[in-house]
Amino acid sequence: MASVTDKGKEAPKRPAPLILWLATVAMLAACSNDDRAARRAAAGPSPDRAALLRVASVAAGERQFARCAACHAIRRDAPDRNGPTLFGVVGAPVAGVSPRFGYTAALQRVGGRWTPERLDAWLADPRAFAPGTSMGFPGLADPLDRADVIAYLQAQR
Repeated sequence: MASVTDKGKEAPKRPAPLILWLATVAMLAACSNDDRAARRAAAGPSPDRAALLRVASVAAGERQFARCAACHAIRRDAPDRNGPTLFGVVGAPVAGVSPRFGYTAALQRVGGRWTPERLDAWLADPRAFAPGTSMGFPGLADPLDRADVIAYLQAQR
């Protein structure tokens, strides 16, 4: 559909932002499984966490992280949202990535540091990892998805 400009010529109508967003999501969804089967095969028939981390994709992890971005920022010096910023989370203290964020007592009791193994357990089921956490995310069931997110988080330093 065209609209008339002030000089009387028809100008093409720009697509609505929602249409652009939906088109972008569709494109990302279409290419998100491009190498997934090959990566699963390369990890072996019954891959452990280390094998999945070896074949993990930072780009696929970034796509998976889109779910997290509603509550978590990932840029250096980004403000906290409903959840703490996650820049530099790998190796950081649990409940200590952001000094500004008010972590739950449940997460504070866990202690230690965020290792790939601990992130995997957290991403699989936050409520089982830290009973009483306020994290509303149900977890990622697919271990390859978790490995991809961890690879993405490791790249954010």
